[in-house]
Amino acid sequence: MLARMTGGLSPAGLGAMWADWAVHLATSPGKQGELWEKALRKSLRFRQYALQCAMSGGTASSCIEPLAQDRRFRNEAWQQPPFNLLYQGFLLTQQWWYNATTDVRGVTRAHERAVQFAARQVLDVFSPSNFLPTNPEVLARTRDEMGQNLVRGAQNFWEDWERAIASRPPAGVEDFRVGETLAATPGKVVCRNRLMELIQYEPATSKVRPEPILITPAWIMKYYILDLSPENSMVKYLTEQGFTVFMISWKNPGPEDRELSMDDYRRLGPMAALDTVERITGSDRIHAVGYCLGGTLLSIAAAAMARDGDDRLSSITYFAAQSDFTEAGELMIFISESEVTFLEDMMWEQGFLDAKQMAGAFQMLRSNDLVWSRMLRTYLLGERDVVNDLMAWNADTTRMPYRMHSEYLRKLFLNNELSTGRYEVDGRPVALSDIRAPIFAVGTETDHVAPWRSAYKVHMQTDTDVTFVLTKGGHNAGVVSEPGHPRRHYRVHTSRHSDTYLPPDAWVERAMLKDGSWWPEWAAWLAERSTQPAAPPPIGLPGNGQTLPDAPGSYVMEG
Repeated sequence: MLARMTGGLSPAGLGAMWADWAVHLATSPGKQGELWEKALRKSLRFRQYALQCAMSGGTASSCIEPLAQDRRFRNEAWQQPPFNLLYQGFLLTQQWWYNATTDVRGVTRAHERAVQFAARQVLDVFSPSNFLPTNPEVLARTRDEMGQNLVRGAQNFWEDWERAIASRPPAGVEDFRVGETLAATPGKVVCRNRLMELIQYEPATSKVRPEPILITPAWIMKYYILDLSPENSMVKYLTEQGFTVFMISWKNPGPEDRELSMDDYRRLGPMAALDTVERITGSDRIHAVGYCLGGTLLSIAAAAMARDGDDRLSSITYFAAQSDFTEAGELMIFISESEVTFLEDMMWEQGFLDAKQMAGAFQMLRSNDLVWSRMLRTYLLGERDVVNDLMAWNADTTRMPYRMHSEYLRKLFLNNELSTGRYEVDGRPVALSDIRAPIFAVGTETDHVAPWRSAYKVHMQTDTDVTFVLTKGGHNAGVVSEPGHPRRHYRVHTSRHSDTYLPPDAWVERAMLKDGSWWPEWAAWLAERSTQPAAPPPIGLPGNGQTLPDAPGSYVMEG
Protein backbone atom coordinates (compact mmCIF):
# COMPACT_ATOMS: atom_id res chain seq x y z
CA MET A 1 0.00 0.00 0.00
CA LEU A 2 2.84 2.36 0.81
CA ALA A 3 4.56 1.58 -2.49
CA ARG A 4 1.37 2.33 -4.40
CA MET A 5 0.87 5.59 -2.50
CA THR A 6 4.41 6.81 -3.25
CA GLY A 7 4.44 5.61 -6.86
CA GLY A 8 7.13 3.05 -6.10
CA LEU A 9 9.55 5.54 -4.52
CA SER A 10 11.02 4.19 -1.31
CA PRO A 11 10.77 6.57 1.70
CA ALA A 12 13.76 4.79 3.24
CA GLY A 13 15.80 5.31 0.10
CA LEU A 14 14.79 8.97 -0.14
CA GLY A 15 15.57 9.46 3.56
CA ALA A 16 19.02 7.92 3.25
CA MET A 17 19.73 10.03 0.20
CA TRP A 18 18.72 13.26 1.94
CA ALA A 19 20.50 12.39 5.19
CA ASP A 20 23.76 11.61 3.38
CA TRP A 21 23.71 15.02 1.70
CA ALA A 22 22.45 17.01 4.71
CA VAL A 23 24.90 15.54 7.24
CA HIS A 24 27.92 16.01 5.01
CA LEU A 25 26.88 19.56 4.09
CA ALA A 26 26.35 20.37 7.76
CA THR A 27 29.90 19.24 8.52
CA SER A 28 31.52 21.02 5.56
CA PRO A 29 32.20 24.62 6.61
CA GLY A 30 34.21 25.24 3.47
CA LYS A 31 31.27 24.26 1.25
CA GLN A 32 28.90 26.32 3.40
CA GLY A 33 31.14 29.35 3.05
CA GLU A 34 31.30 28.83 -0.70
CA LEU A 35 27.49 28.70 -0.89
CA TRP A 36 27.14 31.88 1.20
CA GLU A 37 29.60 33.60 -1.12
CA LYS A 38 27.71 32.39 -4.20
CA ALA A 39 24.39 33.54 -2.74
CA LEU A 40 25.82 37.00 -2.06
CA ARG A 41 27.36 37.30 -5.53
CA LYS A 42 24.17 36.15 -7.22
CA SER A 43 22.13 38.62 -5.14
CA LEU A 44 24.43 41.48 -6.10
CA ARG A 45 24.36 40.43 -9.75
CA PHE A 46 20.57 40.27 -9.71
CA ARG A 47 20.37 43.68 -7.96
CA GLN A 48 22.65 45.21 -10.58
CA TYR A 49 20.54 43.67 -13.35
CA ALA A 50 17.32 45.05 -11.83
CA LEU A 51 18.86 48.54 -11.53
CA GLN A 52 20.03 48.47 -15.17
CA CYS A 53 16.55 47.42 -16.28
CA ALA A 54 14.97 50.25 -14.29
CA MET A 55 17.37 52.83 -15.72
CA SER A 56 17.14 51.61 -19.31
CA GLY A 57 13.41 51.03 -19.44
CA GLY A 58 13.64 47.26 -19.18
CA THR A 59 16.53 46.41 -21.48
CA ALA A 60 19.75 45.06 -19.98
CA SER A 61 22.14 42.21 -20.58
CA SER A 62 20.91 39.06 -18.86
CA CYS A 63 22.83 38.03 -15.77
CA ILE A 64 22.23 34.32 -16.52
CA GLU A 65 21.25 32.42 -19.65
CA PRO A 66 19.02 29.32 -19.70
CA LEU A 67 20.63 26.01 -20.54
CA ALA A 68 20.57 25.05 -24.21
CA GLN A 69 17.81 22.47 -23.67
CA ASP A 70 15.65 24.82 -21.57
CA ARG A 71 13.01 26.29 -23.91
CA ARG A 72 10.74 27.82 -21.27
CA PHE A 73 11.93 31.42 -21.58
CA ARG A 74 12.74 31.79 -25.28
CA ASN A 75 9.79 34.02 -26.15
CA GLU A 76 10.65 37.71 -26.46
CA ALA A 77 7.93 38.56 -23.93
CA TRP A 78 10.15 37.19 -21.19
CA GLN A 79 12.63 40.02 -21.80
CA GLN A 80 10.13 42.65 -20.69
CA PRO A 81 9.70 43.73 -17.04
CA PRO A 82 8.63 42.37 -14.65
CA PHE A 83 8.84 38.96 -16.32
CA ASN A 84 12.56 39.27 -17.04
CA LEU A 85 13.18 39.72 -13.31
CA LEU A 86 11.01 36.69 -12.49
CA TYR A 87 12.76 34.27 -14.80
CA GLN A 88 16.26 35.61 -14.11
CA GLY A 89 15.68 35.23 -10.38
CA PHE A 90 14.36 31.72 -10.91
CA LEU A 91 17.37 30.65 -12.98
CA LEU A 92 19.80 32.10 -10.43
CA THR A 93 18.01 30.20 -7.66
CA GLN A 94 18.07 27.02 -9.73
CA GLN A 95 21.79 27.44 -10.33
CA TRP A 96 22.47 28.03 -6.62
CA TRP A 97 20.65 24.84 -5.65
CA TYR A 98 22.64 22.92 -8.23
CA ASN A 99 25.80 24.18 -6.54
CA ALA A 100 24.36 23.29 -3.13
CA THR A 101 23.55 19.71 -4.09
CA THR A 102 26.79 18.89 -5.91
CA ASP A 103 30.45 18.62 -4.92
CA VAL A 104 29.70 18.07 -1.22
CA ARG A 105 32.63 16.03 0.06
CA GLY A 106 31.71 12.60 1.40
CA VAL A 107 28.35 12.24 -0.35
CA THR A 108 28.12 9.12 -2.51
CA ARG A 109 27.88 9.69 -6.22
CA ALA A 110 24.47 8.00 -6.39
CA HIS A 111 23.05 10.11 -3.55
CA GLU A 112 24.48 13.31 -5.01
CA ARG A 113 22.78 12.67 -8.35
CA ALA A 114 19.51 11.80 -6.64
CA VAL A 115 19.50 14.91 -4.40
CA GLN A 116 20.39 17.15 -7.34
CA PHE A 117 17.62 15.55 -9.40
CA ALA A 118 15.07 15.91 -6.59
CA ALA A 119 15.98 19.57 -6.08
CA ARG A 120 15.52 20.23 -9.79
CA GLN A 121 12.11 18.56 -9.77
CA VAL A 122 10.92 20.67 -6.83
CA LEU A 123 12.20 23.89 -8.37
CA ASP A 124 10.59 23.08 -11.73
CA VAL A 125 7.20 23.08 -10.00
CA PHE A 126 7.67 26.74 -9.10
CA SER A 127 8.95 27.96 -12.44
CA PRO A 128 7.23 31.26 -13.39
CA SER A 129 6.36 29.69 -16.74
CA ASN A 130 3.89 27.35 -15.01
CA PHE A 131 1.49 29.98 -13.71
CA LEU A 132 -0.96 32.32 -15.39
CA PRO A 133 -0.04 35.57 -13.53
CA THR A 134 3.71 35.11 -14.13
CA ASN A 135 3.75 33.87 -17.72
CA PRO A 136 3.60 36.70 -20.29
CA GLU A 137 2.76 34.33 -23.17
CA VAL A 138 -0.32 33.02 -21.36
CA LEU A 139 -1.37 36.51 -20.28
CA ALA A 140 -1.12 37.79 -23.86
CA ARG A 141 -3.10 34.84 -25.19
CA THR A 142 -5.76 35.31 -22.51
CA ARG A 143 -6.06 39.01 -23.36
CA ASP A 144 -6.23 38.41 -27.10
CA GLU A 145 -8.79 35.61 -26.85
CA MET A 146 -10.83 37.15 -24.03
CA GLY A 147 -10.16 34.10 -21.86
CA GLN A 148 -11.30 31.49 -24.37
CA ASN A 149 -7.94 29.72 -24.08
CA LEU A 150 -8.71 29.10 -20.41
CA VAL A 151 -12.15 27.79 -21.29
CA ARG A 152 -10.60 25.33 -23.76
CA GLY A 153 -7.98 24.46 -21.18
CA ALA A 154 -10.66 23.64 -18.61
CA GLN A 155 -12.42 21.46 -21.18
CA ASN A 156 -9.13 19.72 -21.95
CA PHE A 157 -8.51 19.14 -18.26
CA TRP A 158 -11.96 17.66 -17.74
CA GLU A 159 -11.59 15.38 -20.76
CA ASP A 160 -8.14 14.20 -19.64
CA TRP A 161 -9.42 13.55 -16.13
CA GLU A 162 -12.35 11.52 -17.41
CA ARG A 163 -10.06 9.46 -19.65
CA ALA A 164 -7.61 8.84 -16.80
CA ILE A 165 -10.38 7.71 -14.44
CA ALA A 166 -11.83 5.39 -17.10
CA SER A 167 -8.33 4.08 -18.06
CA ARG A 168 -8.88 5.23 -21.62
CA PRO A 169 -6.02 6.35 -23.91
CA PRO A 170 -5.22 10.07 -24.36
CA ALA A 171 -7.31 12.22 -26.69
CA GLY A 172 -6.44 11.80 -30.37
CA VAL A 173 -4.98 8.31 -30.05
CA GLU A 174 -8.18 6.75 -31.37
CA ASP A 175 -7.28 8.03 -34.85
CA PHE A 176 -4.45 5.48 -34.98
CA ARG A 177 -5.42 1.82 -35.23
CA VAL A 178 -3.01 -1.10 -35.01
CA GLY A 179 -3.21 -3.20 -38.15
CA GLU A 180 -4.74 -0.35 -40.16
CA THR A 181 -2.80 2.91 -39.80
CA LEU A 182 -0.08 1.44 -37.57
CA ALA A 183 1.75 -1.89 -37.89
CA ALA A 184 0.26 -2.32 -41.35
CA THR A 185 3.19 -3.87 -43.25
CA PRO A 186 1.88 -7.14 -44.76
CA GLY A 187 3.08 -10.29 -43.05
CA LYS A 188 2.12 -13.46 -41.25
CA VAL A 189 2.53 -14.82 -37.74
CA VAL A 190 4.64 -17.93 -38.36
CA CYS A 191 5.29 -19.07 -34.78
CA ARG A 192 3.61 -18.56 -31.42
CA ASN A 193 4.44 -19.63 -27.87
CA ARG A 194 3.29 -18.41 -24.48
CA LEU A 195 5.62 -15.41 -24.62
CA MET A 196 5.87 -14.21 -28.21
CA GLU A 197 4.52 -14.30 -31.73
CA LEU A 198 7.04 -14.31 -34.57
CA ILE A 199 6.00 -12.25 -37.60
CA GLN A 200 7.44 -12.86 -41.06
CA TYR A 201 6.93 -9.97 -43.48
CA GLU A 202 6.11 -10.36 -47.13
CA PRO A 203 8.94 -9.56 -49.56
CA ALA A 204 8.76 -6.24 -51.39
CA THR A 205 11.29 -7.19 -54.06
CA SER A 206 11.51 -10.09 -56.52
CA LYS A 207 14.80 -11.22 -55.00
CA VAL A 208 16.02 -10.98 -51.41
CA ARG A 209 19.27 -11.46 -49.52
CA PRO A 210 19.50 -15.08 -48.34
CA GLU A 211 20.46 -13.95 -44.82
CA PRO A 212 17.24 -12.92 -43.01
CA ILE A 213 16.93 -10.21 -40.35
CA LEU A 214 15.49 -11.10 -36.91
CA ILE A 215 14.48 -8.15 -34.72
CA THR A 216 14.11 -8.50 -30.94
CA PRO A 217 12.33 -5.41 -29.55
CA ALA A 218 12.06 -4.58 -25.88
CA TRP A 219 9.05 -6.00 -24.05
CA ILE A 220 8.69 -2.73 -22.20
CA MET A 221 7.22 -1.44 -25.48
CA LYS A 222 5.00 -2.77 -28.26
CA TYR A 223 7.07 -3.98 -31.20
CA TYR A 224 5.47 -1.75 -33.81
CA ILE A 225 7.60 1.27 -32.97
CA LEU A 226 9.67 -0.22 -35.79
CA ASP A 227 6.57 -0.55 -37.99
CA LEU A 228 4.66 2.68 -37.44
CA SER A 229 3.10 4.47 -40.40
CA PRO A 230 4.14 3.36 -43.91
CA GLU A 231 6.31 6.45 -44.38
CA ASN A 232 8.46 5.79 -41.28
CA SER A 233 8.27 2.00 -40.91
CA MET A 234 11.72 0.46 -40.53
CA VAL A 235 10.27 -2.94 -41.40
CA LYS A 236 8.83 -1.64 -44.66
CA TYR A 237 12.13 0.09 -45.47
CA LEU A 238 14.13 -3.09 -44.92
CA THR A 239 11.85 -5.21 -47.10
CA GLU A 240 12.17 -2.59 -49.85
CA GLN A 241 15.96 -2.93 -49.60
CA GLY A 242 15.65 -6.63 -50.40
CA PHE A 243 15.78 -8.20 -46.93
CA THR A 244 13.56 -10.89 -45.41
CA VAL A 245 12.44 -9.50 -42.05
CA PHE A 246 11.20 -11.33 -38.97
CA MET A 247 9.93 -9.51 -35.87
CA ILE A 248 9.21 -10.75 -32.35
CA SER A 249 5.92 -9.46 -30.91
CA TRP A 250 5.93 -9.98 -27.14
CA LYS A 251 2.88 -11.04 -25.16
CA ASN A 252 1.68 -8.48 -22.61
CA PRO A 253 2.08 -10.44 -19.35
CA GLY A 254 -0.61 -10.74 -16.70
CA PRO A 255 -0.72 -12.05 -13.11
CA GLU A 256 -0.48 -15.63 -14.38
CA ASP A 257 2.96 -14.83 -15.87
CA ARG A 258 4.52 -13.64 -12.62
CA GLU A 259 7.19 -16.39 -12.59
CA LEU A 260 8.51 -15.79 -16.13
CA SER A 261 12.25 -15.20 -15.86
CA MET A 262 14.92 -13.48 -17.92
CA ASP A 263 15.98 -16.89 -19.17
CA ASP A 264 12.40 -17.64 -20.25
CA TYR A 265 12.54 -14.50 -22.38
CA ARG A 266 15.83 -15.66 -23.89
CA ARG A 267 14.66 -19.22 -24.61
CA LEU A 268 11.12 -18.43 -25.76
CA GLY A 269 12.15 -15.21 -27.48
CA PRO A 270 15.26 -14.89 -29.67
CA MET A 271 16.36 -18.52 -29.37
CA ALA A 272 12.97 -19.95 -30.36
CA ALA A 273 12.74 -17.33 -33.11
CA LEU A 274 16.20 -18.20 -34.46
CA ASP A 275 15.22 -21.85 -34.76
CA THR A 276 12.02 -20.93 -36.63
CA VAL A 277 13.75 -18.45 -38.94
CA GLU A 278 16.38 -21.05 -39.84
CA ARG A 279 13.73 -23.68 -40.62
CA ILE A 280 11.70 -21.29 -42.81
CA THR A 281 14.56 -19.71 -44.78
CA GLY A 282 17.01 -22.58 -44.77
CA SER A 283 19.74 -20.11 -43.86
CA ASP A 284 22.05 -20.77 -40.92
CA ARG A 285 23.38 -17.19 -41.16
CA ILE A 286 21.05 -14.61 -39.62
CA HIS A 287 21.34 -10.87 -38.99
CA ALA A 288 20.18 -10.29 -35.39
CA VAL A 289 18.85 -6.92 -34.21
CA GLY A 290 18.02 -5.84 -30.64
CA TYR A 291 16.34 -2.63 -29.49
CA CYS A 292 16.78 -1.26 -25.95
CA LEU A 293 16.08 -4.08 -23.48
CA GLY A 294 15.77 -6.40 -26.46
CA GLY A 295 19.38 -5.53 -27.29
CA THR A 296 20.46 -6.48 -23.77
CA LEU A 297 18.67 -9.82 -24.16
CA LEU A 298 20.30 -10.30 -27.56
CA SER A 299 23.72 -9.70 -25.96
CA ILE A 300 23.02 -12.43 -23.41
CA ALA A 301 21.82 -14.82 -26.11
CA ALA A 302 24.75 -14.03 -28.43
CA ALA A 303 27.31 -14.52 -25.65
CA ALA A 304 25.73 -17.86 -24.70
CA MET A 305 25.68 -18.93 -28.36
CA ALA A 306 29.34 -18.01 -28.80
CA ARG A 307 30.25 -19.94 -25.65
CA ASP A 308 28.40 -23.02 -26.91
CA GLY A 309 29.77 -22.89 -30.49
CA ASP A 310 26.52 -21.71 -32.12
CA ASP A 311 27.65 -19.43 -34.98
CA ARG A 312 24.32 -18.67 -36.66
CA LEU A 313 24.62 -14.91 -36.10
CA SER A 314 26.03 -13.34 -39.25
CA SER A 315 25.94 -9.88 -37.63
CA ILE A 316 24.53 -8.14 -34.57
CA THR A 317 22.86 -4.72 -34.51
CA TYR A 318 22.00 -2.81 -31.34
CA PHE A 319 19.57 0.13 -31.19
CA ALA A 320 20.08 2.23 -28.03
CA ALA A 321 21.01 -0.88 -26.06
CA GLN A 322 23.21 -1.37 -23.00
CA SER A 323 25.06 -4.30 -21.52
CA ASP A 324 27.09 -2.31 -18.97
CA PHE A 325 24.89 -0.46 -16.51
CA THR A 326 27.43 1.54 -14.53
CA GLU A 327 26.45 4.69 -16.45
CA ALA A 328 22.87 3.89 -17.37
CA GLY A 329 21.69 7.48 -17.32
CA GLU A 330 19.26 9.19 -14.99
CA LEU A 331 17.24 6.00 -14.63
CA MET A 332 19.94 4.90 -12.18
CA ILE A 333 18.60 7.56 -9.83
CA PHE A 334 15.64 5.27 -9.20
CA ILE A 335 17.68 2.08 -8.81
CA SER A 336 19.01 1.15 -5.37
CA GLU A 337 18.62 -1.82 -3.05
CA SER A 338 15.86 0.05 -1.21
CA GLU A 339 14.04 1.02 -4.41
CA VAL A 340 14.26 -2.47 -5.93
CA THR A 341 12.94 -4.01 -2.72
CA PHE A 342 10.07 -1.54 -2.69
CA LEU A 343 9.21 -2.35 -6.32
CA GLU A 344 9.41 -6.06 -5.58
CA ASP A 345 6.89 -5.65 -2.78
CA MET A 346 4.52 -3.88 -5.15
CA MET A 347 5.04 -6.39 -7.98
CA TRP A 348 4.63 -9.38 -5.65
CA GLU A 349 1.10 -8.34 -4.76
CA GLN A 350 -0.06 -7.96 -8.37
CA GLY A 351 2.33 -10.24 -10.25
CA PHE A 352 3.66 -7.59 -12.62
CA LEU A 353 4.79 -3.99 -12.90
CA ASP A 354 2.18 -1.92 -14.66
CA ALA A 355 3.15 0.63 -17.28
CA LYS A 356 1.44 3.40 -15.34
CA GLN A 357 3.77 2.67 -12.44
CA MET A 358 6.75 3.14 -14.77
CA ALA A 359 5.49 6.16 -16.71
CA GLY A 360 5.99 8.56 -13.82
CA ALA A 361 9.71 7.83 -13.60
CA PHE A 362 10.24 8.39 -17.34
CA GLN A 363 8.26 11.63 -17.26
CA MET A 364 10.23 12.91 -14.27
CA LEU A 365 13.46 12.51 -16.22
CA ARG A 366 12.26 15.21 -18.60
CA SER A 367 9.64 17.02 -16.55
CA ASN A 368 10.11 20.31 -18.44
CA ASP A 369 9.25 18.65 -21.76
CA LEU A 370 6.88 15.86 -20.72
CA VAL A 371 4.96 17.39 -17.81
CA TRP A 372 5.06 21.15 -17.32
CA SER A 373 5.33 22.29 -20.93
CA ARG A 374 2.49 19.94 -21.87
CA MET A 375 0.31 21.27 -19.04
CA LEU A 376 1.12 24.82 -20.11
CA ARG A 377 0.03 24.20 -23.70
CA THR A 378 -2.98 22.06 -22.89
CA TYR A 379 -4.52 23.78 -19.87
CA LEU A 380 -3.33 27.41 -19.98
CA LEU A 381 -2.93 28.06 -23.70
CA GLY A 382 -5.81 25.71 -24.53
CA GLU A 383 -3.88 23.94 -27.28
CA ARG A 384 -4.01 20.22 -27.90
CA ASP A 385 -0.84 18.61 -29.22
CA VAL A 386 -1.41 17.04 -32.61
CA VAL A 387 -1.08 13.34 -31.90
CA ASN A 388 1.32 11.52 -34.22
CA ASP A 389 2.02 7.83 -34.68
CA LEU A 390 4.90 7.82 -32.20
CA MET A 391 2.71 9.40 -29.51
CA ALA A 392 -0.04 6.87 -30.22
CA TRP A 393 2.48 4.04 -29.86
CA ASN A 394 3.74 5.53 -26.60
CA ALA A 395 0.21 5.38 -25.17
CA ASP A 396 -0.09 1.66 -26.00
CA THR A 397 1.55 0.50 -22.80
CA THR A 398 2.80 -2.89 -21.62
CA ARG A 399 3.56 -4.67 -18.34
CA MET A 400 6.57 -6.62 -17.03
CA PRO A 401 6.33 -9.83 -14.99
CA TYR A 402 7.46 -9.88 -11.39
CA ARG A 403 10.32 -12.38 -11.57
CA MET A 404 11.82 -11.13 -14.83
CA HIS A 405 11.81 -7.49 -13.78
CA SER A 406 13.30 -8.31 -10.39
CA GLU A 407 16.10 -10.31 -12.04
CA TYR A 408 16.67 -7.56 -14.57
CA LEU A 409 17.02 -4.86 -11.92
CA ARG A 410 19.18 -6.92 -9.58
CA LYS A 411 21.43 -8.84 -11.97
CA LEU A 412 21.94 -6.08 -14.52
CA PHE A 413 21.33 -2.68 -12.90
CA LEU A 414 22.41 -3.32 -9.31
CA ASN A 415 25.08 -6.01 -9.76
CA ASN A 416 26.10 -5.37 -13.38
CA GLU A 417 26.69 -9.11 -13.83
CA LEU A 418 26.63 -9.18 -17.64
CA SER A 419 29.54 -6.82 -18.24
CA THR A 420 31.66 -8.45 -15.52
CA GLY A 421 31.28 -12.04 -16.71
CA ARG A 422 29.10 -13.18 -13.81
CA TYR A 423 25.75 -13.52 -15.60
CA GLU A 424 24.83 -17.20 -15.88
CA VAL A 425 22.97 -19.01 -18.66
CA ASP A 426 22.24 -22.68 -18.11
CA GLY A 427 24.30 -22.65 -14.95
CA ARG A 428 27.47 -21.25 -16.52
CA PRO A 429 28.62 -17.62 -16.89
CA VAL A 430 28.69 -15.94 -20.28
CA ALA A 431 31.27 -13.43 -21.53
CA LEU A 432 30.52 -10.70 -24.06
CA SER A 433 34.14 -10.93 -25.19
CA ASP A 434 33.31 -14.30 -26.77
CA ILE A 435 31.16 -12.56 -29.41
CA ARG A 436 32.87 -12.53 -32.80
CA ALA A 437 30.06 -11.47 -35.12
CA PRO A 438 30.50 -7.90 -36.49
CA ILE A 439 28.46 -5.31 -34.61
CA PHE A 440 26.55 -2.24 -35.76
CA ALA A 441 25.56 -0.17 -32.69
CA VAL A 442 23.38 2.94 -32.65
CA GLY A 443 23.39 5.54 -29.91
CA THR A 444 21.25 8.69 -29.81
CA GLU A 445 22.49 12.12 -28.76
CA THR A 446 19.79 12.97 -26.19
CA ASP A 447 18.94 9.50 -24.88
CA HIS A 448 17.82 9.61 -21.22
CA VAL A 449 17.21 5.85 -21.06
CA ALA A 450 20.37 4.45 -22.66
CA PRO A 451 22.90 7.33 -22.87
CA TRP A 452 25.09 6.97 -25.92
CA ARG A 453 28.30 6.84 -23.88
CA SER A 454 26.85 3.82 -22.11
CA ALA A 455 25.89 2.18 -25.41
CA TYR A 456 29.39 3.01 -26.68
CA LYS A 457 30.91 0.62 -24.12
CA VAL A 458 30.22 -2.20 -26.57
CA HIS A 459 33.68 -1.34 -27.90
CA MET A 460 35.32 -2.47 -24.65
CA GLN A 461 33.09 -5.48 -24.04
CA THR A 462 33.39 -7.35 -27.34
CA ASP A 463 36.33 -8.61 -29.39
CA THR A 464 35.07 -7.86 -32.89
CA ASP A 465 34.64 -5.09 -35.46
CA VAL A 466 32.22 -2.42 -34.22
CA THR A 467 30.58 0.20 -36.42
CA PHE A 468 29.11 2.81 -34.11
CA VAL A 469 26.56 5.43 -35.17
CA LEU A 470 25.63 8.45 -33.08
CA THR A 471 22.42 9.98 -34.42
CA LYS A 472 20.39 13.04 -33.63
CA GLY A 473 17.35 12.50 -31.42
CA GLY A 474 16.33 10.63 -28.30
CA HIS A 475 15.74 7.01 -27.35
CA ASN A 476 12.82 6.57 -29.75
CA ALA A 477 12.90 9.46 -32.22
CA GLY A 478 16.58 8.89 -32.92
CA VAL A 479 15.92 5.30 -33.96
CA VAL A 480 12.76 6.07 -35.94
CA SER A 481 14.70 8.37 -38.26
CA GLU A 482 13.58 7.45 -41.76
CA PRO A 483 15.09 8.89 -44.96
CA GLY A 484 13.54 12.26 -45.69
CA HIS A 485 13.09 13.13 -42.02
CA PRO A 486 14.00 16.84 -41.79
CA ARG A 487 17.00 18.19 -39.92
CA ARG A 488 18.65 14.84 -39.24
CA HIS A 489 22.35 14.00 -39.03
CA TYR A 490 24.57 11.26 -37.68
CA ARG A 491 28.19 10.36 -37.05
CA VAL A 492 29.69 7.01 -38.01
CA HIS A 493 33.03 5.29 -37.52
CA THR A 494 34.19 1.66 -37.62
CA SER A 495 36.67 0.33 -35.06
CA ARG A 496 38.42 -2.90 -36.03
CA HIS A 497 38.94 -5.53 -33.37
CA SER A 498 42.71 -4.98 -33.70
CA ASP A 499 42.46 -1.20 -33.16
CA THR A 500 43.34 0.42 -29.86
CA TYR A 501 40.45 1.76 -27.79
CA LEU A 502 39.11 5.17 -28.79
CA PRO A 503 37.41 7.10 -25.93
CA PRO A 504 33.93 8.52 -26.68
CA ASP A 505 35.00 12.16 -27.04
CA ALA A 506 37.90 11.20 -29.31
CA TRP A 507 35.48 9.04 -31.31
CA VAL A 508 33.22 12.08 -31.88
CA GLU A 509 36.17 14.03 -33.30
CA ARG A 510 37.20 11.20 -35.60
CA ALA A 511 33.77 10.00 -36.75
CA MET A 512 32.43 11.21 -40.07
CA LEU A 513 29.49 13.62 -39.80
CA LYS A 514 26.75 13.01 -42.37
CA ASP A 515 23.40 14.63 -43.04
CA GLY A 516 20.18 12.67 -43.27
CA SER A 517 19.01 9.32 -41.97
CA TRP A 518 21.37 6.60 -40.75
CA TRP A 519 19.07 3.86 -42.15
CA PRO A 520 20.78 3.73 -45.59
CA GLU A 521 24.16 3.45 -43.83
CA TRP A 522 22.91 0.43 -41.91
CA ALA A 523 21.25 -1.15 -44.96
CA ALA A 524 24.53 -0.87 -46.88
CA TRP A 525 26.42 -2.37 -43.92
CA LEU A 526 24.01 -5.34 -43.85
CA ALA A 527 24.26 -5.79 -47.61
CA GLU A 528 28.08 -5.97 -47.41
CA ARG A 529 27.72 -8.86 -44.97
CA SER A 530 25.14 -10.71 -47.06
CA THR A 531 25.42 -12.90 -50.14
CA GLN A 532 23.87 -12.33 -53.56
CA PRO A 533 20.06 -11.95 -53.78
CA ALA A 534 17.95 -15.00 -54.57
CA ALA A 535 14.28 -15.99 -54.67
CA PRO A 536 12.36 -15.16 -51.47
CA PRO A 537 11.78 -17.98 -48.96
CA PRO A 538 8.25 -19.28 -48.31
CA ILE A 539 6.02 -17.58 -45.76
CA GLY A 540 5.78 -19.79 -42.70
CA LEU A 541 6.83 -23.33 -41.94
CA PRO A 542 5.96 -25.84 -44.63
CA GLY A 543 3.25 -28.29 -43.57
CA ASN A 544 2.37 -26.32 -40.44
CA GLY A 545 -1.27 -27.08 -39.81
CA GLN A 546 -1.63 -24.50 -37.04
CA THR A 547 -3.82 -21.58 -38.08
CA LEU A 548 -2.04 -18.36 -37.22
CA PRO A 549 -3.21 -14.80 -37.94
CA ASP A 550 -1.83 -12.27 -40.37
CA ALA A 551 0.41 -9.49 -39.10
CA PRO A 552 0.29 -7.74 -36.70
CA GLY A 553 -0.97 -10.83 -34.85
CA SER A 554 -3.03 -11.13 -31.69
CA TYR A 555 -0.51 -10.51 -28.88
CA VAL A 556 -0.02 -6.88 -29.88
CA MET A 557 -3.76 -6.30 -29.49
CA GLU A 558 -3.81 -7.37 -25.84
CA GLY A 559 -4.16 -4.48 -23.42
